[in-house]
Amino acid sequence: MPKLKSKFVCQECGYETAKWMGKCPGCGSWNTMVEESLPTRSGQGSGGGWSVPSDGIMGPTPITEIQMKDVPRILTGFAEFDRVLGGGLVPGSLVLVGGDPGIGKSTLMLQTAHLLSAAGYRVLYVTGEESPHQIRMRAERLGALSENLLLLPETDLERMESAIATVKPEVLIVDSIQTMFSEAVGSAPGSVAQVRESTAHLLRLAKRSGIAIFIVGHVTKEGAIAGPRMLEHMVDAVLYFEGERHHTYRIIRAVKNRFGSTNELGIFEMRDRGLIEVLNPSELFLSERGVNQPGSVVVATMEGSRPVLVEVQALVCQSAYGTPRRHADGVDPSRVSMMMAVLEKRNGLYISAFDAYLNVAGGVKVDEPAVDLGIALSIASSYKDRPMSSLDVVMGEIGLTGEVRGVARIDGRIREALKLGFERCIVPASSIRGYDIPTGIQVVAVHTLQEALQAVIKG
Repeated sequence: MPKLKSKFVCQECGYETAKWMGKCPGCGSWNTMVEESLPTRSGQGSGGGWSVPSDGIMGPTPITEIQMKDVPRILTGFAEFDRVLGGGLVPGSLVLVGGDPGIGKSTLMLQTAHLLSAAGYRVLYVTGEESPHQIRMRAERLGALSENLLLLPETDLERMESAIATVKPEVLIVDSIQTMFSEAVGSAPGSVAQVRESTAHLLRLAKRSGIAIFIVGHVTKEGAIAGPRMLEHMVDAVLYFEGERHHTYRIIRAVKNRFGSTNELGIFEMRDRGLIEVLNPSELFLSERGVNQPGSVVVATMEGSRPVLVEVQALVCQSAYGTPRRHADGVDPSRVSMMMAVLEKRNGLYISAFDAYLNVAGGVKVDEPAVDLGIALSIASSYKDRPMSSLDVVMGEIGLTGEVRGVARIDGRIREALKLGFERCIVPASSIRGYDIPTGIQVVAVHTLQEALQAVIKG
């Protein structure tokens, strides 16, 4: 009898080696190498290609001879979700939805399944983590009951595929990919090999049958999808559902999308009856803003094609220790240090001996350079203890010489500020050349940070 061959696979990153190691050379994790049997040639899973013979494409074909198909997208019923997907769900696509435990992934999927089934689509919800009674209880609370929504408690891929052949759904939801297993793979469910094979199996199923498939994936403590990194390369779209437990809002953003932009995000609010779309996020983030408070600045930023106004708060105080502290939530801490250096070197604000704490109100994260001007002005306002006007909005990138550089989509930012009742925008001079300023709002063009300080902070 031939000896069975095996390999050792890291359960964190998927690194493979022929012998056991205490520390993974790939990711540096300890005690994560698990022995797995190499599959025999006859047991390598379902394998095979996923080309559909009815397409008439059986071999290499010139791209000019491939016929275009007008495939309508499936609207999920959530406008925010459709925006992130690039306009809706593409038939035959495989979408991975990841997020922290308890953040609301199953709630989002169940509500989406209900909206799709209510629109006439046959939806199959495969659960490997909860019992049918638990799903029914959640559906009762969310009001997500529909005869077109079918529930299947199953973790075996082969049995699930048999049920799909019988039901013939148009949308399939698998919750979660870590619970699925194939008998062709000898390792335990949740292992790297099983997650990889299960995803490949579902990918072939989606392309062969045209079913749109959602798979739910857990996120590790490092913030990545649990399982091998190649999992994200296999699927068509990777969406992260994120938020803070002590905040009611949730954000879904795309980090990969073969059918749309990765710059879009959707914002939801978690309530007792489930997730509610936030159609105007600027009002949400500014709803509890104080009036004429030192260190508080409203910044216009872009999230994909959508302008969003957020409040940047700064607190500058005398340091009690030898080394001043720098702490930032919602923005890059290195940008904060750089803005403080520019303020001291170019504008004469001696703040190197002061502690600086910066926060974007509401817990939202902003990584656009256009928030530089807001960061600098909020720090200066707190340092001088002089408030800015609560009706001002600022935007602009700051260079190391103190110049204010232009930003993109200036028209959308100004219109959003006008819509929310702001009276003045502080913008880079280079961004408004040739731009017709709308009536009802004053636009102040600045070339340097010093000009911006003089315009918004008196004294």
